Amino acid sequence: MNFLRSILHMLFMAITVVPWATAVLLAAPFLNSRQVYWMCAGWLRLAVRSGEWILGIRNHVIGYENLPVGSKDPAILLVKHQSTWETFCMPALMPHPLAYVFKKELLYVPFFGWAMSRMDMIHIDRSKRNQAFNKVVEQGQRLLDQGTWVIMFPEGTRIDRGRKGQYKTGGTRLAVATGAPVIPIAVTSAKCWPRKALIKRPGTVEFSIGKPIPSVGRDADELMREVETWIETEMRRLDPEAYAPAGKV
Repeated sequence: MNFLRSILHMLFMAITVVPWATAVLLAAPFLNSRQVYWMCAGWLRLAVRSGEWILGIRNHVIGYENLPVGSKDPAILLVKHQSTWETFCMPALMPHPLAYVFKKELLYVPFFGWAMSRMDMIHIDRSKRNQAFNKVVEQGQRLLDQGTWVIMFPEGTRIDRGRKGQYKTGGTRLAVATGAPVIPIAVTSAKCWPRKALIKRPGTVEFSIGKPIPSVGRDADELMREVETWIETEMRRLDPEAYAPAGKV
């Protein structure tokens, strides 16, 4: 049954993304960047809703009170990355527009990437590291100033349930450069949508939003260690089964 539901969900997303992305491409010249964002976020909300209806995946969010409340208050969200699910969910769950930092190759994905190219986000050429980070700071400052939150996955790629990747300092370097606080977020998406898995399982995905951590006057490495400690400690609280020693589950 989970296999059939997973295939149905994939088909639903593939079928709906084509007309939605086409509408974005046609409408984008007549809309401002925020309108384009919310139009694209509409499809992501549909993808999340379809995950609820078809796959039986529910979201439970704690810590909304830790998010900034002002319309122009800056924030850099640093999120645990276990699956594609949180990339869909974050724009659907957050009250502010978000700007992902992502590799430019995603812009070439038919329809999905084409629509992304119309959004005001930060796409980088990872082969040009110094230039790439300068672009992240320049565009990140502009986006933060206009009330858009920047979102990054510090581990850089999806990590298996119960595992920890190498936390890279790009997000905290951006925070130190711009003075924006960082907000760590733990996510247990791999319980339902494992990394690179075809078959998804019903259940509840926990999103835990931590308190803002000031970046002014901080060292980027030290700040990332604090973020890493909070996320990984929270992951063990949210999903203790995944981190239990072998034979003690």
